[in-house]
Amino acid sequence: MTKNMPPPLPTLVPESAPFSPEQRSWLNGFFAGVVALDGTGLTPLSPEQAAALIGGSGAAPAEAIDESEPWHDQTIVLPERMKLAEGRPLKQRMMAAMAQQDCGQCGYSCRDYSAAVFAKQEARLNLCVPGGKETARMLKKLHEELEAGPAQAVAAEAKAEPAAVAIPEAAPGRSRDNPVPATFVARYRLNKPGSEKETHHIEFDLAGSGLDYVVGDSFGIFPENDPLLVNAIIAAIGASPDCMIGERRLFDILSNDLSLSPAPDSLFEFISWIAGGERRKKARALATGEDPDGDAANLDVLAALEKFAPLSPDPEAFVEALEPLQPRLYSISSSPRVDAARLSTTVDLVRYDIGARTRLGVASTFLGERARLGQTIRMYVQRAHNFALPSDPAVPIIMVGPGTGIAPFRAFLQERMAAKAPGRNWLFFGHQRQSYDFFYEDELAGMKAAGVLTRLTLAWSRDGSEKIYVQNRMREEGAELWHWLEAGAHFYICGDAQRMAKDVETALVDVIAAHGGKSHDAAASFLLTLKKSGRFQADVY
Repeated sequence: MTKNMPPPLPTLVPESAPFSPEQRSWLNGFFAGVVALDGTGLTPLSPEQAAALIGGSGAAPAEAIDESEPWHDQTIVLPERMKLAEGRPLKQRMMAAMAQQDCGQCGYSCRDYSAAVFAKQEARLNLCVPGGKETARMLKKLHEELEAGPAQAVAAEAKAEPAAVAIPEAAPGRSRDNPVPATFVARYRLNKPGSEKETHHIEFDLAGSGLDYVVGDSFGIFPENDPLLVNAIIAAIGASPDCMIGERRLFDILSNDLSLSPAPDSLFEFISWIAGGERRKKARALATGEDPDGDAANLDVLAALEKFAPLSPDPEAFVEALEPLQPRLYSISSSPRVDAARLSTTVDLVRYDIGARTRLGVASTFLGERARLGQTIRMYVQRAHNFALPSDPAVPIIMVGPGTGIAPFRAFLQERMAAKAPGRNWLFFGHQRQSYDFFYEDELAGMKAAGVLTRLTLAWSRDGSEKIYVQNRMREEGAELWHWLEAGAHFYICGDAQRMAKDVETALVDVIAAHGGKSHDAAASFLLTLKKSGRFQADVY
């Protein structure tokens, strides 16, 4: 610890208490003030006392932004989120079931989606795209509790909780329920030959769409399914692509309207009705979330049909057993100050093999391969939730965006350059190999030469015997990173929520502790202060 630094906060909350390090740090400061005012002295608390002092729930604020919802953290897995919400009102448990990204793909924030479901203003329980089947199952279970609960108890909870937020009808192009057509105009690969990845820069022409955006926003597209997969599914049910359901072809419905991965529980329920014997038993088990053969995670619609073959369902009944194809959100990688009629993004193509078949990410391969130049695609702009440049253009910014996480920061840099913003800009970027995977290398070099990009710190995980990631570079640059934070810099992360974001937050706490002369708990508390003030913002998925 450096000289003349204040002593660390006393440790009043024991390690065995059911809190994260960040929660313990916040509580240590809070309880220190409580006992000091009370005059009883700094006596360590038992886990039970700590829980009792915050209301008996055993859950403390995970972040100071909203102390009543400790589960509202996209890096916490669903079982842990539900544990944090144990004993809470049903509506809050419904919120804990959401993916906590506030991404807007469902048309709401996580809090508003759960409130709408609880108030029975929203009947669709499968809108949380990041949460997937796991969230949908939990939400269905909680919804059954809502339906089965005593009417008086549910009414009392509804009265005690704030009313659900009514979502006004959005203008065209402002929500998933009201997309507009935009023109697909450009696609080029960002990786050089030899890369193990395939990443594309994608552009749309917004002229005539009525769309506008600001940096930090995302946009949603409605993709089309792979026609080879669609035809294989049609063959598996013994139907014809030209089979008419209402006034539309079966091929068109499966291509544009329905999700083909993963296989939904409703499909297994349907199969259990038309199959017999052992097949029926297994289908029923899969429909309830069980995994009788250990292959549930690998079952898309085609794999499910093949698993229970032979099946010859009525095509109309079959499509009713599938779920709607959801839009996919992407970070915008351009600034409207450069060209207000153009919008771009950065897309990793998703491909992976299971058995003898290659599975495809529906939206990424649609944009990277199947979409035709000049084709109109349904899309909408999703306004950012707490992910934006500082209002003061002189404030320095630190951006950590490995891989496709660079997308919004390319937009930030374009915006700051076009606006001649005086604030310093530092980008941490990383990927596998510098020779193949240095996205937007020429652009970044130009911005650096122009003085817009003050610092560029690179991390390559496959260029040497040691894997180097952005969090390693943060620790190496820790002294300068702390100086920037001391000068009021805003810190941004974009990328993977479950691994990268956690590692970056851990590295940032380490940097604050090592170079700010703070204990680990005090450094974690400092990070919470950054979050509360809006100086730490994340766009993770």
